[in-house]
Amino acid sequence: MDENSEVVLLGTFGSSYCKRVELALKLKGIPFAYVEEDLKNKSDLLLRSNPVHQKVPVLLHDGRPICESLLILEYIEEYWSNAPKLLPEDPYTRSRIRFWADFYDQKVKLATYLVLQTKGKDQDKAREDLVELLRVFEEGIQRDFPTKSPFFNGENLSFLGIVVGASACNYQAFEEAIGKISDRERNASFFSWVDELKAHPFMSENLPPHDKLVAKMKAKFFRTPKV
Repeated sequence: MDENSEVVLLGTFGSSYCKRVELALKLKGIPFAYVEEDLKNKSDLLLRSNPVHQKVPVLLHDGRPICESLLILEYIEEYWSNAPKLLPEDPYTRSRIRFWADFYDQKVKLATYLVLQTKGKDQDKAREDLVELLRVFEEGIQRDFPTKSPFFNGENLSFLGIVVGASACNYQAFEEAIGKISDRERNASFFSWVDELKAHPFMSENLPPHDKLVAKMKAKFFRTPKV
């Protein structure tokens, strides 16, 4: 492993997927350069690096691209195997953490986007679906990790803590910009975990500025139609 190898992160402000990679790199103490991408005018570097999806984040390691945030986190953990570890040593426990990270991305985050993109009765239904998916997530975490939080590895954030925290810790900014998305009372366990993640110094120091994120969300979801 070359500690001096070049690492570049292609990302965009406000993206929780990009924030995951940033958190993992910083947690591991890996020096990296950050390149802000304008997704309305994508750079040639981004298009060359991720020709399939043409999306961020992309991690460039010595010029070689790694795409998709969960895969990038896995790569970081495997290549820079030094502490702090993102994943536990036990293979079965690792598999359960990967399962719930994938569930969070494929179910919870997609359901959240549906709440953001709908109105009226459709939005009410989408919000109910999100409450139910978070309930499944809560029950699964409590069942699979009855004695130890999977969101932390000792005093540090873990793989799952980074995945969930990079987006969920910003829920107040989203709700200020867009309106009520979730239900703290009906998903009390989930939001207690989010509060713990947000209170962790490393997470709180690296979250995007609240007001700036609110402004971006308002601009994204309440664009003025062109005449």
